[in-house]
Amino acid sequence: MTHPLTAKIEAIATPIADHLGLELVEIAFLTNENPPILRVEVRNPEDDTSLHDCEQMSRTLEEQLDLTAVIPDAYVLEVSSPGISEELTRDREYISFKGFPVLVMTNPPHKGKEQWRGTLNRRDETTVYINQKGRLIKIPRDVIQSVKLDSTDN
Repeated sequence: MTHPLTAKIEAIATPIADHLGLELVEIAFLTNENPPILRVEVRNPEDDTSLHDCEQMSRTLEEQLDLTAVIPDAYVLEVSSPGISEELTRDREYISFKGFPVLVMTNPPHKGKEQWRGTLNRRDETTVYINQKGRLIKIPRDVIQSVKLDSTDN
């Protein structure tokens, strides 16, 4: 369940992230901790998210939260990056994870299958290419629901 202050915190954090060239990924306010923990995840869409990115976001957000007194009591602010997402969405991720096992979900089914497993080869404007036992499989992007890193041992 989302904490009632989350929307107010997000309204403050979003323009800060935008100004710093970051994307706001998630906000969680954990009130079951003592003191409560405000967890904010940011991502740098242009490069790997650095410690500097997180520090800038933390300092600026903390200043604004203190000024607005949105959170009336003591809390701990944690700003971090979400790390590696299991779903590939950006061109950079397709380049970084070339050769990694992936699971491609399609809808409608492509060639009678909704799930395709293989190692990622590449993606272009219209197609995702995976390798299955030495054979290159071409899956049209317009039928792909998701491409995820595959951690199964298949």
